[in-house]
Amino acid sequence: MKRLVPAVALLSLAGALAKPADAPVTVKGYVLDSACAFRKALDKPISRECALACAKAGSPLVILAEDGTIYWPIADSTPASGQNAKLLPFAGQKVTASGNLYDRGGSKAMVVEKIAAQK
Repeated sequence: MKRLVPAVALLSLAGALAKPADAPVTVKGYVLDSACAFRKALDKPISRECALACAKAGSPLVILAEDGTIYWPIADSTPASGQNAKLLPFAGQKVTASGNLYDRGGSKAMVVEKIAAQK
């Protein structure tokens, strides 16, 4: 029985280190510069031009949901690739995005499968 306890503990540890489960999600919000989302506590982008300029300067774009949650767009491959090219056409706009959600340590990341501007 004493040998069973370390084995169970090891299996629990392996499960904790495994990739977080993904879940389908649809998010409505604005595409904006990640620094502005945090540093300026914006509810929406200042302007499309501002979001475009920041993205072109290398700042990652994020989706700021209506409830204030920030979703980091990520690739579904390793090594990962930046997702600005996918979001750039929507910079500064309100969008509906769907894909798989990853939640870890209070951060939310999303593999964006579909994205469209809201009307």
